[in-house]
Amino acid sequence: MKASDYQITQPIQLKDRETHQDFGKKKELEEELDSVSKQIADIQNAMYAHGKYAVLICIQGMDTAGKDSLIREVFKNFNARGVVVHSFKVPTDLELGHDYLWRHYIALPARGKFAIFNRTQYENVLVTRVHPEYVLNENIPGIDSVSDVDEAFWEKRFEQINNFEKHSAENGTIIFKFFLHLSKEEQKNRLLRRLNKPNKNWKFSASDLKERKLWDAYQKCYEDAINKTSKFHAPWYVVPADDKPTARLILANILLEKLSEYKDIKEPELDTKTKANLEAYRKQLETE
Repeated sequence: MKASDYQITQPIQLKDRETHQDFGKKKELEEELDSVSKQIADIQNAMYAHGKYAVLICIQGMDTAGKDSLIREVFKNFNARGVVVHSFKVPTDLELGHDYLWRHYIALPARGKFAIFNRTQYENVLVTRVHPEYVLNENIPGIDSVSDVDEAFWEKRFEQINNFEKHSAENGTIIFKFFLHLSKEEQKNRLLRRLNKPNKNWKFSASDLKERKLWDAYQKCYEDAINKTSKFHAPWYVVPADDKPTARLILANILLEKLSEYKDIKEPELDTKTKANLEAYRKQLETE
């Protein structure tokens, strides 16, 4: 389960990538995930004290890919002060009054912290590319009709996203981008479970079925986005997502492997004077 097995370093076709992997029984995977999660949390604690790096984790996937439950399970051992989750939905009027990257920029993590984007800046080259009429809501000069939203428009947007991520990386943000690669058949099964289980009904929306009919268009847009924006400083990882415990463990292992490469992340040492007087400070408190 190496990061290099999932990292995209050259153009791919999603149909050639696995959506299912099986690494063992559910209980064993959950126990291993708990161990890996605690190790990542230890790195985060050191990173918080170190105060020089931030970590941005971008998670994308089709509806029912398991984004919410993955975030819950992978990061449950984190100190709450060290991680913030942002879920980007339909832009608000305030957000539409700015450029499309504004809401993502202001949500970037401070040094020492993790930020998780549940749906990300890539919605602006995914949903809007499948539904180009949505771009008109952004009120961009020179974009007056859907015909103006052409291939040159999308190429410019990919360039802007790449520049946004490069700027962030050059200023201390470690970026991970994960695509939870779900099969169409497994999405069908998960949608049926939402319909068949009363306590899951609230998760279902009729729009899920409408978007499902556009499956092939979404796959093409995901493939294009991954191929055009997987960079050394901001790599994409395609994670098989048909089995949720396996997907969670793969993602967590990638984080642990890559973050462990940053040997300079460590708690700062005390200044010489304070370190030399630790015993005196201890006695002072004990004799109060």
